[in-house]
Amino acid sequence: MTTQTQGLEKHLYDYLLSVSLREPEILTQLRHETAQHQMGRMQISPEQGQFMALLVQLMGASKTLDVGVFTGYSSLVIALALPPDGKVVACDVSEEYTNQARRWWQQAGVADKIDLHIAPALETLDRLLAAGDANTFDFAFIDADKRNYSGYYERSLQLVRPGGLIAIDNVLWGGRVADSLVQDNRTKTMRAFNQKLHRDMRVTLSLIPIADGLTLAMKN
Repeated sequence: MTTQTQGLEKHLYDYLLSVSLREPEILTQLRHETAQHQMGRMQISPEQGQFMALLVQLMGASKTLDVGVFTGYSSLVIALALPPDGKVVACDVSEEYTNQARRWWQQAGVADKIDLHIAPALETLDRLLAAGDANTFDFAFIDADKRNYSGYYERSLQLVRPGGLIAIDNVLWGGRVADSLVQDNRTKTMRAFNQKLHRDMRVTLSLIPIADGLTLAMKN
């Protein structure tokens, strides 16, 4: 996991941010607070957040899914990009982390746009499907426990509409997926997941080397 785009020397990364990042102050404050967290490495990078917000705006999205909330940056960056009647359905298991997220959502004035579900995300996604929400979401972001990535993806693929987009984080896994000497279970899981998506003809696919790798899968 990384909080900035890999492979760029610091001076070049700093330049990238200096000429492209238009991060609202509320997001900057949330990001800086999260950086002090013992799990702060789970925070997405600001350039990735801005990129996802741009995608959401380009799509004219109004109903989105966030699998893995942590301290709330991804939910907030998307909520800010949505129209006034937009909705983020957010999934997480941690009351502790999401209490921090709720505070920032309230401060940003978008808490009414975010529907937080505290439960295992697979259960939440299955409930959405059972409630008839298949093919109704415009955008989904997956950034949670890696062992369930395939399950999150399969359910998200049912929930997003044709032409909808699924964005999956950490697919480069700090470069470990490309190192044959690394054979721990989580790395092997990510390798298998990446191969699965490469073969999946249900989607149009692109892996973007931003932050820790972001795969974009558009439902055909």
